[in-house]
Amino acid sequence: MLTIHGHPQTVCSGATRRDVLRAGGAGLLGTSLPQLLAAEDAGLVVQPRAKSVLFLFLFGGPSQLETFDMKPEAATEIRGPFKPIASRSPGLRICEKLPKLAAMSDQYAVIRTIAHEQNDHNAAHYIQTGHPMPPAERGPARVNAAENDWPAFGSVVEYLDQQRDRQRPLAERRNFPSYVYLPNRLGHIQGYDRLGQYAGWLGRSYNALATKISKRDASDNPYFRDCTDDELNFQIEGVQAQSEVSLDRLVRRESLLTQFDAARRELDSSSRVQDFEDSRRRAFDLVTSDRMRTAFDIRQENDALRDRYGRHLFGQSALMGRRMIEAGARFVTVLWDCPDGYSWDSHLNSDDVRDHLLPGLDQTLSALLEDMQDRGLLDETLVVCLGEMGRTPRGKAGWGRDHWSYSFPAVLAGAGVRGGAVYGTSDKDAAYPIEGAVRPIDLGATIFSALGISPETRVHDAFGRPVPIMDGGRPLSAIFS
Repeated sequence: MLTIHGHPQTVCSGATRRDVLRAGGAGLLGTSLPQLLAAEDAGLVVQPRAKSVLFLFLFGGPSQLETFDMKPEAATEIRGPFKPIASRSPGLRICEKLPKLAAMSDQYAVIRTIAHEQNDHNAAHYIQTGHPMPPAERGPARVNAAENDWPAFGSVVEYLDQQRDRQRPLAERRNFPSYVYLPNRLGHIQGYDRLGQYAGWLGRSYNALATKISKRDASDNPYFRDCTDDELNFQIEGVQAQSEVSLDRLVRRESLLTQFDAARRELDSSSRVQDFEDSRRRAFDLVTSDRMRTAFDIRQENDALRDRYGRHLFGQSALMGRRMIEAGARFVTVLWDCPDGYSWDSHLNSDDVRDHLLPGLDQTLSALLEDMQDRGLLDETLVVCLGEMGRTPRGKAGWGRDHWSYSFPAVLAGAGVRGGAVYGTSDKDAAYPIEGAVRPIDLGATIFSALGISPETRVHDAFGRPVPIMDGGRPLSAIFS
């Protein structure tokens, strides 16, 4: 069952965690005291192309040589086991395992030359924030999120939207979270809490509304195989009668929390505590609303459309991502995570890439773009699809490939993206860019600019210093009409 996932709280705005818990009761739904009292409007005005972003994150690192940067003329040990097929984009050769995407390549753009130096899975921070991973204590495996991480793109959007809401009458405020993360927090199925997905130093009030789904037993894996509705029940924990936390329990907790109001006013009548109360109230109203329950009920979609997306976790999560955009979310991340033994992190062989990963991506991404186009959503939604890195040019005996972050592809569509555009050129082995290298900060600047947010917009860090969100990033205007 997919359930809303909460987080412990910390507070960095002058009150201790214990003080806020005393003031706020049980810390309902992972809300915390906002660090910042107002956004500094220091950015330039940018004409928005998109209302929202749907960010498809293929964690593990899909190979550029098995997707959108094939090199059929390269040496045998480079070019890989799959053949290229014709696409509708001049000069773009696409893997034979992506026939649906090849047939509609005039509806999206391909960037072939994303590049950075974080040649491991901690590049999840780089790809989701636009910034290199900062030094921090990250646990024995050195992969976990830290409080001083840069905020995710979606967290910046959530922050800016919340700041605007505070300037509006209650009746005009947003009634759906801006940042949503599906179907799990990155790494949680492996027991990690990977970096890059959170608000970091911006404050936990701006984390995504995330969901959680439990994987099946070790003999099979829903990330590839067909999934039943019982396993893909996108209802909100605390609203269904059978949930671990019932709606009645939430209401009782709400009643208990309201008993602290008088004491809280005596304790601290400052705007910081008021901000905490606003966040807590907003979270409670959201999770108990009919609108939220309806948005997370994927069974409202007809069977034929669900079949088109694919009855696997990534396919149904992408469909849910579209539902979140329709409901009012502004930045939705749909994750294809790295489950045990099956993933885009294909070191050993290409069997899963051939049998599950490429066919699943082909089915889901093509269905998503067609569905969003049919619904009129694609014109106002920027769709971004990529991994945190690519794979080594030289393959192994079973056609596995190791990590390679020095040149790999991304697909962008919607919001005025020029269909059929191909940006950047790699060398003969798809190893390094020779023209048009794109850094993660450039990708971030492109995303924010599409939303009408200048890359120079400043927010305050944990020390109260104004920081440009994408300082030095270069929006890729060439891929837009």
